[in-house]
Amino acid sequence: MTDYSKLIQPDRAQDAVSIHLVNSDGFDSWAKSLSAGQRAALKAQKFDGGGYQVGIVPDGDNWFAVGGVADPESLSSWCLAKLAETLPEGAYRLVRAEAGPAMHGWITGQYLFDRYTKDEKAQGPRVLLTEQVKRIDAAVAEASAVALICDMVNTPAEDMGPAEIEAEAEKVAKRHNASFTVTKGDALEQGYPMIHAVGRAAARGFAPRLCRIEWGDESHPKIAIVGKGVAFDSGGLDVKSAAGMKLMKKDMGGAAHAIALADLVMGAGLPVRLHVLVPAVENAISSNSFRPGDVLKTRKGLTVEIGNTDAEGRLILGDALTRASEDEPELIIDFATLTGAARVALGPDLPALMTRRDETAADLIEAGKANDDEPWRLPLPDAYREWLNSDIADMNNAHGNAYAGASVAGLFLDKFVGDGIDWAHFDTFAWRPFAKPGRPKGGAAYGLRAAFHMLKARYGAKS
Repeated sequence: MTDYSKLIQPDRAQDAVSIHLVNSDGFDSWAKSLSAGQRAALKAQKFDGGGYQVGIVPDGDNWFAVGGVADPESLSSWCLAKLAETLPEGAYRLVRAEAGPAMHGWITGQYLFDRYTKDEKAQGPRVLLTEQVKRIDAAVAEASAVALICDMVNTPAEDMGPAEIEAEAEKVAKRHNASFTVTKGDALEQGYPMIHAVGRAAARGFAPRLCRIEWGDESHPKIAIVGKGVAFDSGGLDVKSAAGMKLMKKDMGGAAHAIALADLVMGAGLPVRLHVLVPAVENAISSNSFRPGDVLKTRKGLTVEIGNTDAEGRLILGDALTRASEDEPELIIDFATLTGAARVALGPDLPALMTRRDETAADLIEAGKANDDEPWRLPLPDAYREWLNSDIADMNNAHGNAYAGASVAGLFLDKFVGDGIDWAHFDTFAWRPFAKPGRPKGGAAYGLRAAFHMLKARYGAKS
């Protein structure tokens, strides 16, 4: 992953190109201070202060840049992203403004996934100078966590299988001197039977596993983060179509979110006792694949009839959520690329959020809005619990109608979360089909910043 620490630097009066921020309402007034030639240069570039516009203005032997924003006095995460994407290599400073939250987009606007090919036209680093020195480390940490998710999701399954997901989790654990353990292969069969059943058909190098990170003072409040790590989802014996399978390298997006959020929590030194669980599998097709109609045992002791082998993510999460609950944490947050129904309801940009407690939903939504990462709450209706009934087992993993797919999947997971535990579930897409400034097409973080800032607000950082 790229080191982004050099993209935001303290302003110590270094040589730098100036950036002026204007909006369409104030552009004409601002442009009066320019020479006729400078106004003509902006007119030739069709610059009028509209959002995400970038203008280059000659200034004697030098030049300065102009960026169009909605409000120069109140910047969002993305206000500087287009500038970061398009300006040439060099150092820059804002005129009569401070970047604040827009540091995030300045960094993410320079994200590139170049593991397999090099872009010969790629720009060198664009460095933003700021007097807000105390905000730099936090901005770099959040942008780096987003980039970690993008890198993991963009990497194809051949190079981001269960073993590589394990390696990323271990790397984060080592960075913060956290405990790291793995249970894998046939060792899962007794303690985590659903994880084993889903992943057992994969080739030897793709053996299923449960990765665990533990960190923090045991006297601090316990929280757990769980992430769905299906490295590739063929659908199993209920095989997906070619079109449905095309993007299934991203089905480990929940695991990427969990690992990245853990990195942020530990890096910020939040006073919590953290437990991270990442079940990592491939839902493959082989002679020993689990089958429609099979009845699986679970860590919790419930039995689950398999109505659809393509509803596998909730199975591996069920065992992981059970294990997380055994430590009696006061909060569990899970991330999963769980249902197409959530995408039909909300599109790609809004992660579906389901919670047991209204106040937790409100805290996550508030944190998301404040940090340009808003989730949208969906219900967990008791009226639909009966749709998971089975004639021969305690429950079925897939309901037999086309209604409320995201909520019913959430109700399935709810069965495996301990009674009385505060729980939030993100059904996130982890993929951006259309690029936006600071948010390139491909792997994407949805809900990460909402969750992190909610945790910071709830638990506070160490002094």
